[in-house]
Amino acid sequence: MIRVLVNAEPIDIATEMAAIETGGAGAVATFSGLVRADDGVGMLELEHYPGATEAALVTLAETAVARWSLLAATIVHRVGVMRPGERIVFVGVSAPHRAAALEACAFLIDRLKTDAPFWKRETRGSDARWVEPRGSDDAAAARWQA
Repeated sequence: MIRVLVNAEPIDIATEMAAIETGGAGAVATFSGLVRADDGVGMLELEHYPGATEAALVTLAETAVARWSLLAATIVHRVGVMRPGERIVFVGVSAPHRAAALEACAFLIDRLKTDAPFWKRETRGSDARWVEPRGSDDAAAARWQA
C-alpha cells in the first residue's frame, strides 16, 4: 500500500500510523518533521507544484517499496503557512523486519528533501526569504544512489 498526500491540513499521526500497521508487518518506522524556530523563524510558507510534487513522492514510495519489500509506505507533506512546532512532514513504512523499515524510512526522508519540488520561504519579523537548498541534504540523498 502506498499513500501520498500533499495538503495544508494538520497531519494526524494516529491515523497515519494505523494505516501502515498492516498485517504481516514486524516493524514500523516513522519520521515526523517539525517547523524549526531557528534564528527567530516565526513562519514558514511552503509552496509546491501540484501534480508534479505528488508524482515525485509516489515515485520515491514505489522505489522504497520495491527496494525493501515494504508492506506499506506513506508520505504526508503539508504546504501553505506553518508556525514553529507544527508538523510539516510524516513518513512511515512497515516491513517484515526492522532493518528494511529503518533503511526505507531514512531513504524516503533523505530523498524527499532533494527530489520533490517544494519551495520554502521563512519569515523572521518583517523579513521573508526563500530557503536555498542545503549541501547537507544533497549529501544525505547521495548515499542512497543505487
